[in-house]
Formats: sequence, structure tokens, C-alpha cells
Amino acid sequence: MSLINYAGREINCKIVYYGTGLGGKTTNLEYVYSKVNPDAKGKMISLATETERTLFFDFLPIDLGDVKGFKTRFHLYTVPGQVYYNASRKLILKGVDGVIFVADSQTERMEANIEAMHNLYENLDSYGYDLTTIPFAMQYNKRDLPNAMPMADLRAQLNPMGVPDFEGVATEGRGVFETLGAVSKMVVQALN
Repeated sequence: MSLINYAGREINCKIVYYGTGLGGKTTNLEYVYSKVNPDAKGKMISLATETERTLFFDFLPIDLGDVKGFKTRFHLYTVPGQVYYNASRKLILKGVDGVIFVADSQTERMEANIEAMHNLYENLDSYGYDLTTIPFAMQYNKRDLPNAMPMADLRAQLNPMGVPDFEGVATEGRGVFETLGAVSKMVVQALN
């Protein structure tokens, strides 16, 4: 979970974007990166494969102020969307403080969304983490597409726990900061 550097008076928190391949995880981070003050962000590292834009992670530290006299820094990661990279997905979840699940709203992607959600539960469970106690929010991305499922159907299938959820169009920034803000607030509340 959070790493505390007492000498540097800094708390490092990890938020992981999880979801299907090409669902919008990397696009979320790219949008955040493009809008955050250059003085408040580090370098974004992106690795790509032939079939997908992210193989391991995107890394984006953002300074978000003080918590009890400590500077708080958030590290944002995405996991690879394809299941055959599961070892990488699992490794990236180690020490996670918050999770954002980016669902692809397209009707034909529902099975992949459900598979990714089950995979998230399994990988968290392997570390002894419980998604009901970790700060967690959903983003239903690609809401601008004509084949986007109705929100009620998405919520029924992907969000039975009723965690905070947001409609998104990551390419335009819709829902990006709202989702990140919700999870960030939950992480800071857990720290306090």
C-alpha cells in the first residue's frame, strides 16, 4: 500500500487503471498528463506492443498537496488490457492504493469487460486485497459511440456493488478527472 518516506516527508500512493484492451486506460492517462501543470508531474513512460498500446505501464507521478505534513504523490499506472499479459497485470497491482476500472461501453465489448473485472478480482485476491475495502471507481468510456450500451445495463452487469461511477469519453476528457478525483479523495481519506 502507500509508501511513506519519513526523511523526505512524502507519501507515495499508487492508483491503477484496469480494464480491457483498447478500452481507454492509456487515453485517460494521456489526457491527465496533457492537462496537469508541468511543475506537478513527472515523466510519463509508455511501452507498446504490436497489438496494444500499453505492455507494462504508464507512470505518472502527480503532487497533490500535503496530508498531515507529508507531501502526497500519486503514481498512476495502467495494466495491459489483454489477458495473456496477466503476469504483468498482477505485478502492477502489487501495493495498489486505489483502482479505476475503465469499461468499454460498446455492446460487443461487454464480455471482455466482464472477463477483465473477474481477472481484477482474482489478481487482487492473490495478494489478499479485497476490492470492497480498496478505493475503487468505475468509468464507462466511449459513451459517444452509437453502439454504447445503456448506462443501466452497464451498471447492472459491471457495478453491482454500486461504487462511484462516471460516464466518459477519454479522448475529449469527459469523466477523466471526475473518476481520478473520486478515487484520489478516497485514497487520501484512507490515509487520514
